[in-house]
Amino acid sequence: MDSPAKTPPSALTVENLSVAFGGTAVIDRLSFTVPHGSALAIVGPNGAGKSVLAKALIGSLRHEGVVKWEAETKIGYVPQKLDIERDLPITGRDFLHAKAVVSRASAGEVKKALTLVGLKVESVARPIGALSGGQFQRLLVAAALIGGPTVLLLDEPTAGVDEPGQDTINHTIERLRDEQGLTILFISHDLSVVFQFATNVLCLSRGRACFGTPAHILTPQLLRELYGAPVSFHVHDDVRP
Repeated sequence: MDSPAKTPPSALTVENLSVAFGGTAVIDRLSFTVPHGSALAIVGPNGAGKSVLAKALIGSLRHEGVVKWEAETKIGYVPQKLDIERDLPITGRDFLHAKAVVSRASAGEVKKALTLVGLKVESVARPIGALSGGQFQRLLVAAALIGGPTVLLLDEPTAGVDEPGQDTINHTIERLRDEQGLTILFISHDLSVVFQFATNVLCLSRGRACFGTPAHILTPQLLRELYGAPVSFHVHDDVRP
């Protein structure tokens, strides 16, 4: 008799998570799981609590409920905005060196991170203000990879980046999941990207939450209910089945 298929272990289990500010609940009793090695997209209208959720998951916001990461999880976090002036006289190399010192990582690990995101050593030798939007975002992803994370959590990683740069970053993140076995959680407003790259979708909207596969969540009727208006997106021909 064939043995039953094993359920993939969960990289993250969230149970009854609530976050409130001034007595107003932004996230209310949210529960979901993220399988190891999957890609979860977090979507929803502005003000739905997507960034709040990300900060709660990494422990930087007080919350109620359970956030349980898989044992020995290491999280690489790429924030939506970095509190650093782009005109500071520091190079990309300086930036990565600072992260390596904090993470007690070797020069070899820094070099590997650059290779993984497709940045050349010559590029990071330049001041961070001289990098393109796409290069700077890949620099942030490289910094998040230093220290050997098992999970990447990215808050709108392509915001403010031109279309070619967005495509490069999205495919880089997909490749990291495929080749490095990373679990990916990313916030995005681009539903075409979500449909193409996510294995599951968590949609937050006005105190309501829906979780499922892109094909289940990204339907015209459900999106209209969640966003309060018609929402459309383009499905790429090379989308995964």
